[in-house]
Amino acid sequence: MANTASGKSQPLILQLRRLAAQAEAPDLAGDRARILALVDDVQAVQRRIKLECERLGEEMRQASARVHAATAYIRCAKSTQMLPYRSVQQSNGASS
Repeated sequence: MANTASGKSQPLILQLRRLAAQAEAPDLAGDRARILALVDDVQAVQRRIKLECERLGEEMRQASARVHAATAYIRCAKSTQMLPYRSVQQSNGASS
């Protein structure tokens, strides 16, 4: 899953770097149309990054719930494995 997240994040990071490079262009200062287009592009990338963060947050919540469930299952499995052993040991001690 980490590869999937990284694969989706890389294009956004590269696009943001390209936009930052365009923003540093010296001839941009007097070109209102280019500035507005650049602002629009930055806002579009910002929205996509926000959606990606929300998706990753949901994925993290699901993974956390799975870990919690697996931990509870393991605890339960361990406790039920010990019960027969304790019963046998107690019944052997009672018959002695």
